[in-house]
Amino acid sequence: MSSITTYPSVEFAGHEHDRALPANMWRARNYIQEHLEEHISLTSVARFAGISANHLSDKFKAVNGVNFVDYVARARFDRACGLLPDRHLRISEIAFEVGFQSLSQFNRVFKRLSGLSPTDYRVRHEDRRNGNGNGNSLSGRHERGANLDRKNA
Repeated sequence: MSSITTYPSVEFAGHEHDRALPANMWRARNYIQEHLEEHISLTSVARFAGISANHLSDKFKAVNGVNFVDYVARARFDRACGLLPDRHLRISEIAFEVGFQSLSQFNRVFKRLSGLSPTDYRVRHEDRRNGNGNGNSLSGRHERGANLDRKNA
């Protein structure tokens, strides 16, 4: 049996409440959430937030707990996790809908963040919904593979 750890979604990374965020970081996070399906660059987000790209890059990790690129990837991952249970959507459709530029990029990021492929995640989610799982809940949190924990230790 593998060890499973969980992490909070990006909605709560770094702060418990958005009101605690500096205004420019709040604007940056909102822009990212509202434009996930588009190409998101540090420059475009900084422009929207009214700060320089260098300043955004310097402050983003300190304020949000993860760097800009990881935050965008986790936000897309979180949104994909919400769509994967819908069997009417192909995994490739979900990948592009949440803003990944390729299916291979989506699979790679998904595996890194959850320890599972998107297909395996979908199957486990369905098994748990049907009462066939091992009791671990996916609601509100995501599984993270033990291999990722060992790599970061």
